[in-house]
Amino acid sequence: MAAVPGQLIWEIVKRNNSFLVKEFGRGTAGVQFSKESNNLYNLNSYKHSGLANKKTVTIQPGGKDQSILFATTKSKKQNKPSSLLHKSLMKKEFRRMAKAVTNQVGDNYYRPDLKRDALARLSAVNRSLKVAKSGVKKRNRQALKSRGRK
Repeated sequence: MAAVPGQLIWEIVKRNNSFLVKEFGRGTAGVQFSKESNNLYNLNSYKHSGLANKKTVTIQPGGKDQSILFATTKSKKQNKPSSLLHKSLMKKEFRRMAKAVTNQVGDNYYRPDLKRDALARLSAVNRSLKVAKSGVKKRNRQALKSRGRK
C-alpha cells in the first residue's frame, strides 16, 4: 500500500468525517470540534488532527486509579492499528509527569509544536482527576469578630 501524504488526507476529511462536531450558535459555525482520538484540543484543524498526521500525542485519564495515559503514535506502524500507539501510564506527581511529557514531545524532536498543547492537556486532565477534600468546613472569621464586639 502506498503512503498517502497527510496534507491530502486532511483535504479529504476536513469538511466531512464521522468525528466532526458542528455547533451552530447564533447562526454561524465559527469553531468546529472533532471527537477523534489523538487530538489534544479536540479542534478540527490540520495541526491537531489524529487522522492526517503520522505523529500524534494523546493524554487521557488512565483508569480508576489517579493515573494518566500518555500515548504517542509509531510512525512506521500506520497500517497496523492494534500496534499503532506507544502507551505509558504515569502515576507520579505532576512535575515529574510534566517533565516526562516535555522530554518525549519537545526535547526528543517528536512534535515540538505540540509541547505547550500537551502540557495544557496534561494540566487539565490532572486537575480533573483531583478529588475535592471532604472534611470540616472552616468557620467564617467575620461572623466570629462581629459576635465578640457586642
